Amino acid sequence: MDRATFSEDLRRFVLTSIPSVPFLEALLLLRADPRQQWHADTLARRLYISERVAHGLLEALCTAGMAGPCEPAATGCYRYQPASPALQSRIDALAELYARHLVEVTNLIHSSLDRKAQQFADAFRWRKDS
Repeated sequence: MDRATFSEDLRRFVLTSIPSVPFLEALLLLRADPRQQWHADTLARRLYISERVAHGLLEALCTAGMAGPCEPAATGCYRYQPASPALQSRIDALAELYARHLVEVTNLIHSSLDRKAQQFADAFRWRKDS
């Protein structure tokens, strides 16, 4: 995918704010119907993941300012709720890009994970100058 298709702003957003493909898939499911109330069991069934993982994704979306608890506050209930119009705009742009360039976006997310894993591994590598 060329840089013109994948703006630097959107690329940076993916690398800094989208930790995994399941996170992105959960985000896009919530975004599809902002009025929908999501519980971990429902999200787990839709994404074919465990309820524990789904709960972690919902919590991570809240921490990232992309989702929030349902009102009135119902335990374990979440919905799409970007913290700002700017964040909502980035998510909308990412959803459009992902619909047209799924493989490229997925590769970018994985490249970020690979890079972080390598940095972590390098931190434990013995060096001659140590």
